[in-house]
Amino acid sequence: MNPEPLILAIDNGTQSVRALLFDRQGNLVAKGKQEIQPYFSERPGWAEQHPEYFWDSLGRACEQLWQSTSVTPDRVMGVTVTAQRGTVINLDGNGKPLRPAIIWLDQRHAQVDGPVKGAWGWLFKLTRLEDTINRFREKAQANWIAQNQPEIWNKTRHFVLLSGYLNFRLTGHLKDSTGSQVGYLPFNYKKHCWAGKRDFKWHMMPVKKSMLPELVSPGSVLGYLTSEAANHSGLPEGLPVIAAASDKACEILGSGGLTPDIGCLSYGTTATINTTNHRYVEPVKLMPPYPSALPRHYSTEVMIYRGFWMVSWFKREFGLREQTLAKQRGIEPEALFDELVREVPAGSMGLMLQPYWSPGVKQPGPEAKGSIIGFGDVHTRSHIYRAILEGLAYALREGKENIEKRSRVRIKTLRVAGGGSQSDAAMQLTADVFGLPAERPHTYETSGLGAAIDAAVGLGLHPDFATAVAQMTRVGDTFYPQPDTQALYEQLYSEVYLKMYPQLQPLYRKIRQITGYPK
Repeated sequence: MNPEPLILAIDNGTQSVRALLFDRQGNLVAKGKQEIQPYFSERPGWAEQHPEYFWDSLGRACEQLWQSTSVTPDRVMGVTVTAQRGTVINLDGNGKPLRPAIIWLDQRHAQVDGPVKGAWGWLFKLTRLEDTINRFREKAQANWIAQNQPEIWNKTRHFVLLSGYLNFRLTGHLKDSTGSQVGYLPFNYKKHCWAGKRDFKWHMMPVKKSMLPELVSPGSVLGYLTSEAANHSGLPEGLPVIAAASDKACEILGSGGLTPDIGCLSYGTTATINTTNHRYVEPVKLMPPYPSALPRHYSTEVMIYRGFWMVSWFKREFGLREQTLAKQRGIEPEALFDELVREVPAGSMGLMLQPYWSPGVKQPGPEAKGSIIGFGDVHTRSHIYRAILEGLAYALREGKENIEKRSRVRIKTLRVAGGGSQSDAAMQLTADVFGLPAERPHTYETSGLGAAIDAAVGLGLHPDFATAVAQMTRVGDTFYPQPDTQALYEQLYSEVYLKMYPQLQPLYRKIRQITGYPK
């Protein structure tokens, strides 16, 4: 009897690189995890990391995987990669990195010199889109590199995302998945291909089409494992490498989010709410839906940029006591932080938080800042911690309602993944704020599972995506709204939270005008 075939999914996130073995029932068979330094900063606001560091960390994650299990590498049928979005890498003609990767958290801005030239410039002016277009030009990493490091840009022959770089190191071919293309690149989000010759995006940045990788759909073969990559990963040479998608897109697929009536929340460094749709539905006008890990589908997304980063910030700045106690007791600190939440009644005794710790483009706008209102002498750090969780849930609920208006489909169920989903207190709070059942998938490794689903279909282990999702995903725990708490949150959300940004926006603009921050 032949042993059960396995899939190796590589998940290169912001905090770690994980090598994950899944079977065709979606069970996590074994895992290797390599913690990473997310970035280094040579200047304030910069976030960079060496591309080779990611590749070396991939090798170490695989090494830890094989050390942790009796499973042999010959059972692996294929490899797939999911990675953090928006991290860009400059390569020379031989595929060697020319500079550190610019990480998605980087905050530098390119200089915008005047309006876009030609007919496009006139069109943007007539449609009052100049500010939005200039924001794109400022944030495009290619523009900053060309302006500030022209010698590097002149040597750049390939400009790829982290996923494209890792797939190149595995196969020797510059190919990437359409599902991974999220960033400041000339990508057609509607057709899931590089922008056409006349598209305005080519006027926004110095990137040429010849510099970009060939794109294939999720579930397609990108290439085959080279001898070098086989030695690096401990796998047999020649295994197929299957296209997956970005970490957020794979997280949605791994949560079983195939239809627009399922709202998939990601409680990660960036907090998001997404729905999967076969229709092109912009979450905010002129903001495109991102490519789904499901071919020919779209992921309509609302993002809270600093999401559960705020929870990490709180733990770092105010949570030393819990971390020390957890170490003494030999338990995870999250258990003690859940106790902080439970110490405080729903509504945090009037403390309300707006989680815009980083500005946005449209909603919130570039002037946005975070705020906490309602302080009194009864409030402690426990109240602040709960208010952070409530503020994130309020913001994501607002995102849900925007998506429902745009898609004209009511969201009936929530699936919650990401690090924050491991907190029972956060899950219950989410169900209460949204007034909907909040379901936690059977595995924490939903991004890796989503990539494995893409690979399972590509390798023929399942005949189609519907079958693969039905066989490989399932609900672990479900949290239901508590009527009294839900009623309280409904009032706070509709009568207070939704009024905070309109009331504070003029003050944010004035702060930006006086201080120059946020830039």
